[in-house]
Parts: sequence; C-alpha cells; structure tokens
Amino acid sequence: MITTELRKTWKNFCVEHDRAAKEWAKRGYRGPANLPPFPEELRGMTCGAKTRAGTPCKQKGIYGNGRCHLHGGLSTGPVTEEGKKKSSMNWKKRRIFIKDERIP
Repeated sequence: MITTELRKTWKNFCVEHDRAAKEWAKRGYRGPANLPPFPEELRGMTCGAKTRAGTPCKQKGIYGNGRCHLHGGLSTGPVTEEGKKKSSMNWKKRRIFIKDERIP
C-alpha cells in the first residue's frame, strides 16, 4: 500500500476505535468492548515525516493523525492575547526562583 493510503487506514481505525471505546464507556465498561481488530498492514508503521537530515522518521509510537510526538503538530504556543499574557506571567513567577544576577 502507498503511505497515504496507510495513513487514511490508520486514521479510520483510530476513529472507529475511539467510537467503540466511547460506546463501551457509556455502558459503564460492562460487557465486551467490541473494539475493531487492528489491521495487519499497519503493524510496524512508522511516522515517516521528513527529519532535518532529510531521512524519514522511524518512530513507531504514533498518534491518531499518523505522526509521532516529534512531528504530530504539538502546541506551538499561545495564540490569543489572553494566552500570551498567561504565558508571560508564568515566566515572571518562575523568575523568583532563579538566583542569577543577570536577570533584571
């Protein structure tokens, strides 16, 4: 299979698995979970994102989007003004514990 098709299969599996898990939780975790079987063609699937060296990433622990924790689109930081203010306040709180004279 082509990697784009594998990624679509992976995403579909994750969606179905989450749906079945929510249904099972709604039943109070009673009875069989009825989770979909893991497709054999996805065993050993890697992230595949291009690294800085130009080689494909070999991480096997991937998220629902088909990428690893390094390439999975983790948070890039606060976007709103409120979030930016909260983030800067965290730094100001942390400065109290730093005993470096260079920080004003």
